[in-house]
Amino acid sequence: MHRFDYSEILGDIPQDIAKMLVEIAEIRSLECIRRAKYPKDYARMEDIAKLASVKYSNEIEGIVTSDERIREIVIRGGAPNNHSEEEIAGYRDALSLIHTERGSLGFSRDTILDLHSMLRTKGSDRHAYKDRDNAVIGIDPSGRRRIVFEPVPASETEDCMEQLCIAYQELSTQGYEPLLYIPCIILDYLCIHPFLDGNGRTSRLLTVLLLYKEGIDICRYVSMDEHISFTKSDYYDSLQRSSAGWRENRWTYFPFIRYFLRTLLECFMDIDARFAIVDGEGIGRKQTVENVLMRSSAPMSLKQIHMVLRDVSIYTIQKVVKKLMSEGKIEKIGNTKGTRYIYKR
Repeated sequence: MHRFDYSEILGDIPQDIAKMLVEIAEIRSLECIRRAKYPKDYARMEDIAKLASVKYSNEIEGIVTSDERIREIVIRGGAPNNHSEEEIAGYRDALSLIHTERGSLGFSRDTILDLHSMLRTKGSDRHAYKDRDNAVIGIDPSGRRRIVFEPVPASETEDCMEQLCIAYQELSTQGYEPLLYIPCIILDYLCIHPFLDGNGRTSRLLTVLLLYKEGIDICRYVSMDEHISFTKSDYYDSLQRSSAGWRENRWTYFPFIRYFLRTLLECFMDIDARFAIVDGEGIGRKQTVENVLMRSSAPMSLKQIHMVLRDVSIYTIQKVVKKLMSEGKIEKIGNTKGTRYIYKR
């Protein structure tokens, strides 16, 4: 059986991970000032983040409908027209529950089962963990299926989930760094894969809950699900690298921790860019793009920059990036559609 051992995050932390923790702390320190100064802006961001979270968390799993229907269901409380929309409405309800009742929700069997049941997946009305073994299946470009990961058998799921909930209680009270142990808990949850369907969406809801429990409410104003959707290949790659050897107790959390922190940092950068002001005046778009790249510890694509700077067009970002390259301030990595840019330190 898997050993729920988190000693790795008490040892030497890779330099890039330590750097991201510092950057996140620096941006978070500005939040109290901003919220007092821009309450209406934060209120508007809540609806935008909720829409994006419901849309993209479901879209990652292939559950889609039109943007207008998403808005009708999420903002206006419209009734779903089919099963996909029922699942979308369920995610809306589960996310709203976390936002409003986070103080009373624990990381426990009941909470996990309740959140999963709200997703209205097939079999979720059983309010129980899986009753048969499952596997994580991948499909290669030629259409051939392969087993990517074999989760915990159904016969061991109840015990493993109990161990995971106990492990969280220990981590949250023993002085561990929350932004290191939260991705560990989420990775373990996904390796157990306690349900036949809905594991990915439930894991993202639990991420929001665990961040809330540490006083981090960034997901109320920026959709982490949207950032994951735009970097989906990196998300699955980090999961695969961290889960390798998990059942044999020969694994490392760091690939997934690195992805989690980079995504969280991008969410904080998103807010930071929206409130980028100098002496009460909006800063120039060139400086805004440059600031985003300066703050990022990982290379960013044009699409990722645009996701942070929604009010700046892709065309403008391309022009700025080209100018920054000519000035020798940033470096281009790769030559395909996956090209990214990083600030020269």
